[in-house]
Amino acid sequence: MYLPDYHGNSLVNLMSSLGQAYGRENGPYPGCTALVDVELSQYDNIVLLVIDGLGHRYVQSKPGLFQSHCVAELTSVFPSTTATSISAFLTGLAPQQHGLTGWFTYLREVGGVTAVLPFRLRGAENELTEQGFDLSELYQHPVFFDQLNCNSVIVSENWILETTFNKAHSGMAQKRGYNNLAEMFEQIRDCTKPSLLGKSKQYIYAYWSQFDHLSHVHGNQSEQVADHFMQLQSATERFIAEISGTNTLLLITSDHGFIDTDRDRCITVNDHPDMHECLTVPLSGEPRVAYCYVKPDKHELFNDYVVSNFSNQLDCIPSQELIDNHYFGLGEPHPKLAERIGDYALIMKENYIIKDWLPQEQPFFHYGVHGGVDELEMFTPLILLEA
Repeated sequence: MYLPDYHGNSLVNLMSSLGQAYGRENGPYPGCTALVDVELSQYDNIVLLVIDGLGHRYVQSKPGLFQSHCVAELTSVFPSTTATSISAFLTGLAPQQHGLTGWFTYLREVGGVTAVLPFRLRGAENELTEQGFDLSELYQHPVFFDQLNCNSVIVSENWILETTFNKAHSGMAQKRGYNNLAEMFEQIRDCTKPSLLGKSKQYIYAYWSQFDHLSHVHGNQSEQVADHFMQLQSATERFIAEISGTNTLLLITSDHGFIDTDRDRCITVNDHPDMHECLTVPLSGEPRVAYCYVKPDKHELFNDYVVSNFSNQLDCIPSQELIDNHYFGLGEPHPKLAERIGDYALIMKENYIIKDWLPQEQPFFHYGVHGGVDELEMFTPLILLEA
């Protein structure tokens, strides 16, 4: 089991270092150990490129530009997934403070398990904004960009750029959209020109999702992902050459890595009625870390069933222990953190996953998965390139 290293080697510590370089007050998380000797404030432009799903172990298995310029391995947060990690990049805080505990998080305020990034109830098609819920008031997150004394820019795919979640976490940052890889680097390149933005220092946050998408659909070790990885490296190399002389530092990292699985490694709770009957709400969290809300009189039955049937596939941990042992972060926890992780967490072993399905949901299967505590999921690269 590999857990986040919030004391200096997690993506939250990376954000602390970036914040310190631009005048942000430091919170409970020290700066990134790997950047102690890097004078971040000397650069006119710092670009943080988050390649969704790019694990450190994957980079180390593929000789090339990324491997040769990888200076450290960082840990993700817990769970090692996009909803928790992207929230950390956009707030500078770990899940301990931002309170989002997985792609699906139980929000008592809206009355159910919620997909927090698209901001809709699980199994629903419409955003909760259509029911009058205000995401900014509900999540109450600080915006990282608004705490910096420099110009800030978000570069993201057009279909993400104006989502409710993204707008709530953009603050005063300028938003720039793109449709493909070439356009992404074109937008970043334009941002390194001070005359376009009017300030001498720029912090540019860029996000790329396709590596993650291909890994889910085809598996992280697939040929399709390997081909895409080569395209990413080539495009990055061209970009660095194009912005030569701009005094830019490009930091490349990720929100999580991947582990591949198979259909016979999936536990479907609907196929286990004795277990299903113990639950008060559908599973939340992730297929690799699932939170279970158990009926008050069913705890013993639930524990006995899980231990008897799945002891080789998962660990069943009382959820409060995750907070006590700092899985989610350091310092004062979010006031609603405990109620958002249920009674028990099912942490999957090896490459097992666990799922349940609501009647209105269309079942699907991902060959590449993440969210758990395997080293393939937990470790992300820190790649440094200068121009």
